[in-house]
Amino acid sequence: MNYISHDARLFDLDGKLVVPEDVQEAVRKLIRWAGEDPQREGLVDTPKRFARAWREYCQGYEDDPGVHLSRTFQEVGGYDEIVLLKDIPFQSHCEHHMAPITGKASIAYLPRDRVVGISKLARVLQGYAQRLQVQERLTAEVAQCIWEHLKPHGVAVVIEARHGCMTGRGVRTPDVNMVTSRVLGSFLDDPASRKEVLSLMGR
Repeated sequence: MNYISHDARLFDLDGKLVVPEDVQEAVRKLIRWAGEDPQREGLVDTPKRFARAWREYCQGYEDDPGVHLSRTFQEVGGYDEIVLLKDIPFQSHCEHHMAPITGKASIAYLPRDRVVGISKLARVLQGYAQRLQVQERLTAEVAQCIWEHLKPHGVAVVIEARHGCMTGRGVRTPDVNMVTSRVLGSFLDDPASRKEVLSLMGR
C-alpha cells in the first residue's frame, strides 16, 4: 500500500488515516471481550473506524489552545465592559470511562486593553474539550488559558454538561446536569462584578 505522510501520521491515497495493526487488534480484542464476533460483516471494519474516530475525538492533544488568543485587537472604541460568549456547545470524553460529556459553556472576560475575536474563545474551549477530561479540569484550563494570554481584569467560565458515564451506566440517571465554574481576577475579588457576570450568563 502506498502512503503519504502528514504531521508525522500516515494516510492512504484516499486521504484516510492509516490505523496500525496493533491498534486494530486491540479493538478486535475488546469486541470479543464484549461478547461479539469481530469478523461479523458489520464489525469487520469497525476497528479502523473506531480508531479514526478516537483520533478525531482527541485531536485537542495536537492543538495549543493559547495560540488562538495570539491575535488581539486594541481599537475597540473605548469599550471596557464584559465580553461574553454564551452557551457554546461542546463534546468531550471523561478520562475515567471514556464516555461522552456533552454540554455548553459560557465564557466571559473583562478586557484590560485588548480583545480577541469571539470565535477564538470557542476554539480555546474545543482545544481542551477534545482531550480525555474531567469537567472540573476543563473549566479551570479554559479560564486559566484566557487569563494568561489576554491578561484581562477578570475571567469567568461556567460549564454545564451531561456525563454518559452517569446516564448510560452506573446509577443510570438521565437528564442530570453537572455545573462547574471558575472565576479569576475582578470577578473573584469584586462581589458586584461577580454577580453581574453570572447574571449575564443566566446564573
